[in-house]
Amino acid sequence: MRRQVEILIIGQGICGSFLHLELEKAGVSHIVIDEALPFTASRVAAGLINPVTGRRLVTTWMIDQLLAFAVDAYQRLAGVLGSTFLEPVVVADLFPTAQMRLAFLNRLEEGGPYLRLPADEYDLLGRFHYTFGYGLIESCYLVDLPGLLAAVRRQMKEQHLLWEERFEAGELEVADTQIRYRDIEARRIIFCDGVASFSNPYFSRLPFAPNKGEALIVEIPEFQRQRTVFKKGISLVPWRDDLYWVGSSYEWSFEHAQPTEEFRQRTEAALREWLKQPFRTVEHLASVRPATLERRPFVGFHPVHTAVGILNGMGTKGCSLAPYFAHELVRFISTGSPIRVDADVKRFTRVLSRH
Repeated sequence: MRRQVEILIIGQGICGSFLHLELEKAGVSHIVIDEALPFTASRVAAGLINPVTGRRLVTTWMIDQLLAFAVDAYQRLAGVLGSTFLEPVVVADLFPTAQMRLAFLNRLEEGGPYLRLPADEYDLLGRFHYTFGYGLIESCYLVDLPGLLAAVRRQMKEQHLLWEERFEAGELEVADTQIRYRDIEARRIIFCDGVASFSNPYFSRLPFAPNKGEALIVEIPEFQRQRTVFKKGISLVPWRDDLYWVGSSYEWSFEHAQPTEEFRQRTEAALREWLKQPFRTVEHLASVRPATLERRPFVGFHPVHTAVGILNGMGTKGCSLAPYFAHELVRFISTGSPIRVDADVKRFTRVLSRH
């Protein structure tokens, strides 16, 4: 028996989850197909929303708009699912060199938003080895991604909206105004499947720039948990209880997506050199991020196959970008309101239209 819906979503990472929630809110019928792979980018990320980026401490793209929207979206999500998934934090950026300290002070003097110096730059010496002081990055947030994805998945199952299986692209039939996949008929299909889109026949020509990230989950007993992410080359992010996420790497050239002993040894050595308390590694994570050459997401519908859409390419910024662009995409579906030009996948019409 065929099941008819408006939208078929492929993937239930951060993008697929927020797309589901926005479609629910808009009253648009949909089904989600997700294989439940354990080590996708959404499932191993730290979940940090940081308004500044890079060594020059510049504000990230669209951050003022994204931050306000994301905070509201996660608060609404808490009301829907009955749990809180967003925690305000500050990032304590321990300067590894005198040059990095100077860069922070220069950016602060230029009026760089979100930055400030603490009252005492050396009040962390009881816990860390460092020489050049530290600065604070404010208006940061930590998203409980494992908790959020699990809660959304439970909701999908309760509503009979989730098919837990592998999506087989060869079984997809695409027409001008509808798609068919096995027993599903839908007006549109939207791919939110991260790195799987690299080989998608409709979107493989997009300028994806996959990069691999690894992280460790370490246990630090009695390490005073506070709403702070500590950073000195690597980041130490509160995970849950006495567990902390430590990472991450950014590898643009890699042979496989598995954890490597080299990363583990290097990261444990760096943490021992920095942290004054003992720790124990309990898990080693790795995944490939669906980043893009332009560092802009891919949002919208194929210029030729207009029933085929995408919400992808969030890179390391999925926790802030996904809520906003899921909303934009559903608004386009419901009202025809345009998607932001520098995110709309139609900016690649020439490339995507080639036979």
